[in-house]
Amino acid sequence: MSKVSKRLKEAKAKIDSDKIYKIEEAIKLVKETSVVKFDASIEVHARLGIDPKKGDQIVRASAALPHGTGKTINIAAFVPEDKAKEAKDAGADLVGSEELIAEIKKTSKTNFDIAVTVPEMMPKLAVIAKVLGQKGLMPNPKAGTIGPDITKMVGELKKGKVSYKNDSTANIHLTIGKTSFDDAKLLENFAVFLESLKKSKPQSLKSTFIKALYISSSMGPSIKVSIN
Repeated sequence: MSKVSKRLKEAKAKIDSDKIYKIEEAIKLVKETSVVKFDASIEVHARLGIDPKKGDQIVRASAALPHGTGKTINIAAFVPEDKAKEAKDAGADLVGSEELIAEIKKTSKTNFDIAVTVPEMMPKLAVIAKVLGQKGLMPNPKAGTIGPDITKMVGELKKGKVSYKNDSTANIHLTIGKTSFDDAKLLENFAVFLESLKKSKPQSLKSTFIKALYISSSMGPSIKVSIN
């Protein structure tokens, strides 16, 4: 069993585990209880009432966080040669077509955080679908990473658009900022994510969709927050 540090014990002591906090109070508390010396990420964790084994209850969506996550993301754009300049001008960090696909197929290396592409390139990505899929990098229309407007896609992602998907235990985890963000920015990011999540409720689900919400900082204690 791992030993709980003195700093984490002190942080946990400031949180009432039986209380459901208002998000404004929780954000102040999550900063106060951050136990690391670096600019920690602040994450939202949602426990859903879905059955992750049912395909029609999978939750996959995106949210355009108005203040981003505080993380620098590297975007790879898989585009035809005639759209390469457009992708580079939009801010894509890695741009390529068949040659980039061939390199990834050969090495299985992906030095990027998000992949975007245009519809006509999807058949060509089939040869590296397994590599991208295992790393959660396969472009998907629900995540806003497949579309005809490469400038719009890259621009939105650079500004703070994030994708999320439930895991095998019916939970969603998403970074909404850093402890260095002021409270107002974190509140706005949280509100945008929560609104997006509510809209993503599967039509086939008849029971409670969002069972519980928590926020926490990197390696810090979790705080249960009100869903409304």
